[in-house]
Amino acid sequence: MSLEVKVPAVGESITEVTIAQWLKKDGDRVEMDEVIAELESDKATFELPAEGAGILRIVAPEGETVEVGATLCRIEEDGAGSPAPASPAAEASAAPQEAAPAAAQGGGETVEMVVPTVGESITEVTIASWLKNDGDRVEMDEVIAELESDKATFELPAEAAGTLQIVAQQGDTVEIGGLLCKIVAGAGAPAAKPAAQPSAPSAQPAAQPAAATGYGNQTYASGTPSPAAGKILSEKGINAADVQGTGRDGRITKEDAQSAQKAAAKPAAAPAPKQEATAASEAPAAAGERNQRREKMSSLRKTVARRLVQVKNETAMLTTFNEVDMKPIMDIRSKYKEKFKEKHEVGLGFMSFFTKACTVALQEWPAVNAQIDGNEMLFNDFCDISIAVSSPKGLVVPVIRNAESLSLDGIEKEVIRLAKKARDGKLSIEEMTGGTFTITNGGVFGSMMSTPIINAPQSAILGMHNIVQRPVAIDGQVEIRPMMYLALSYDHRIIDGRESVSFLVRVKELLEDPMRLLLGV
Repeated sequence: MSLEVKVPAVGESITEVTIAQWLKKDGDRVEMDEVIAELESDKATFELPAEGAGILRIVAPEGETVEVGATLCRIEEDGAGSPAPASPAAEASAAPQEAAPAAAQGGGETVEMVVPTVGESITEVTIASWLKNDGDRVEMDEVIAELESDKATFELPAEAAGTLQIVAQQGDTVEIGGLLCKIVAGAGAPAAKPAAQPSAPSAQPAAQPAAATGYGNQTYASGTPSPAAGKILSEKGINAADVQGTGRDGRITKEDAQSAQKAAAKPAAAPAPKQEATAASEAPAAAGERNQRREKMSSLRKTVARRLVQVKNETAMLTTFNEVDMKPIMDIRSKYKEKFKEKHEVGLGFMSFFTKACTVALQEWPAVNAQIDGNEMLFNDFCDISIAVSSPKGLVVPVIRNAESLSLDGIEKEVIRLAKKARDGKLSIEEMTGGTFTITNGGVFGSMMSTPIINAPQSAILGMHNIVQRPVAIDGQVEIRPMMYLALSYDHRIIDGRESVSFLVRVKELLEDPMRLLLGV
């Protein structure tokens, strides 16, 4: 009996997760409730326990993004994994035969590989090249093809180990979900290779030089440029046949094309020594080191990036600005910070004033605290304030629940608690979902002005910035005051200009006269 393990529902706003890593390998034995994988969303990382005991069969590979409810793996419960030991006997019985192994293994599981979803606006891809031949043996996660869309080129890994059966040919354009190939699971392919070797011993030495690359005989990929390399060679008028490829199976990479460009320029310049000297004087060699390094994006960062682009594309986002004189708040902090800390055991920071001012303004302008849900607008009579916090894994946004009912010391304690858990990587899903409005403080990094991106599905976000001493007019006199720019980014589909500007003006009034916060006026 096989048990399917699916992506659990991990939060009301989370629709997909990324497999950060498998802690067990395909075919390993797992026990009930044993942690077998780590999953990541754009909000947190959490563990996946086994729902039964048995043999693990991985369906979704590491690094793949999977929707909630989709199958991650299967667990063959005790007794279901017994057919695996029988395979050696099957191989031994198939050794004397040549045609029989394929028939004997025909009952193996066939995995159909389709074009994966590679972007919300991409509907079809083109098969740039097959890196394996029809009938070749492939391993789990081995790259077998390169696919191209109008936006990017990406690799296709094998979803299982077995014999490759190509369906769509190189150069074909296939729609998302269309069938690319089949992989017949089983040990039939490796068994056939030893049987074929003795039958033609004289032909083996001729094949060895091509096989020295480690990928078997020379393939069509040898001397073929990648899409990026082909473009460079075409622009420079260089024949691909004159370029030595260093990629998989001798494929010409982008770096090969760039190097070839430089090598091709030298013979052309050789007949004219004067021109060569002039060119050298015009383009001197760069001084100093010019090292580069590549670093794979974390799953969390890729998910955050995708969601931010989605917000930009799906909202009518605008930003309005204002400035606030921070002197009144700074005077209060200087006068009472010691007594405040002595009584409440927490420092008096700027965030508590801004959070309190926003909760007052949100209750006066409820559209800024609302969100769009399908064809309806959802208004909230509470203020769950999301606070953007920089953590080692990236930006996270924990939530202060019912901030409108908290005092300044209550807000400060909650901010410190959530920030500490974020930096320790211990925030729970519940602590990061359900916010109605976000505050982000780029001023701690020195930002003077920015246009923050809305934290979906919310409709607005307030950006704080650094405090700068600037000359301003006060009652007809020029004075030097500590000034901060404020930015409110909002979704114009639900928040009108009058509401956004009035909200920001109200926040400014409350911050420049903090007594209003205490008196509620």
